[in-house]
Amino acid sequence: MYLRGAASTVRRKMAKAGSLRTTGRALHTSVHLQRAAARRFSESSDKGWFRSLFVHKVEARKDAHSNLLSKRETSSLYKIQFHDVKPECLDTYNSLEAEVQKKLHQDQDFPCEVVGSWNTWYGEQDQAVHLWRYQGGYPALTECLQKLRVNKEYLEFRKERSKMLISRRNQLLLEFSFWNEPLPRQGPNIYELRTYNLKPGTMLEWGNRWARAIKYRQSNNEAVGGFFTQIGDLYVVHHLWAYESLQSREETRNAAWRKEGWDVNVYYTVPLIRSMESRIMIPTESSPLQ
Repeated sequence: MYLRGAASTVRRKMAKAGSLRTTGRALHTSVHLQRAAARRFSESSDKGWFRSLFVHKVEARKDAHSNLLSKRETSSLYKIQFHDVKPECLDTYNSLEAEVQKKLHQDQDFPCEVVGSWNTWYGEQDQAVHLWRYQGGYPALTECLQKLRVNKEYLEFRKERSKMLISRRNQLLLEFSFWNEPLPRQGPNIYELRTYNLKPGTMLEWGNRWARAIKYRQSNNEAVGGFFTQIGDLYVVHHLWAYESLQSREETRNAAWRKEGWDVNVYYTVPLIRSMESRIMIPTESSPLQ
C-alpha cells in the first residue's frame, strides 16, 4: 500500500508539472503573438506614414474640367460633323453643302458659322468633316436648331442630302483656352485632324501638359485649333493642324523633337491615351480655312 500511495503521489506531481508546462507554453505563445502583432501594426503604421509622404493625395475638384479648360471669354460652342458619303455622290454633296453654308452665313438670324469643311484624303475615305461655331454657346445652338426646323428650304436640303449619305455622327465641343482661335486662312494647305481618346479622368492633366507644350508647335503657324468633347463620345480631344504639304508636315513635326521639352510632353501625355487617329484632309472650295 505504501508503494501504491507513493506512486499515486508521483503521478499527481507529474500531472501538475505537465499542466504548469502547458500553461507556460500557452502564455509564452500568447505573448509572442501579441508582440508579433504589435510589430506588424507598428511596421504598417510606419509604412503608411512613410508612403503618405510620396503618394499623390487626390483633392476634391472645385469646378468641372470644362470650366477650367475652356475659353470663358468667348463662350463659343463648336460642333464637328462626320458624314460618310456614297463615293459616287461626293462631288454633288460638296456642291450642295457649299450652297447651304453660304445661305446660312448670309442670314444674320442664324447665330452660327462654318469654321471649316474638308474631305478626308488619308484616313476614312469618302468622308466629309465640318466644324461649326455657335457664338453664345448652348442658347445659340438651341435658337439655330429651332429656326432650321421650320425652314422649308433647309428641310428640303436635308431630304436631298440623306440620299447621298451612308452614315453621319456629330459631337459638341469646347475650345481649349490655351489654343489658337480657328480663324480663316489663305491656302493652299492640307489639314491634319488628330483625335485622341483619353482615359476617363485624365482631361485636366492633358490640358495642363498641353498648355505648356503648345509653344513648341507654333513656329510654322501650324496650330489651328484644339477642342474637347462635351456631348457625343466623351474624353475625346481634337487637335487641328495646317501644313503646306505632307513634306512640310514631316519637317515641322521633326523640328518639334529637336526642341528641348517637347519629348517631356510626349512622355507624360502618351500614358493618358486609350487610342488615337489621324486624318489628312483637303478643304472644300467653300471652306473659310483654305
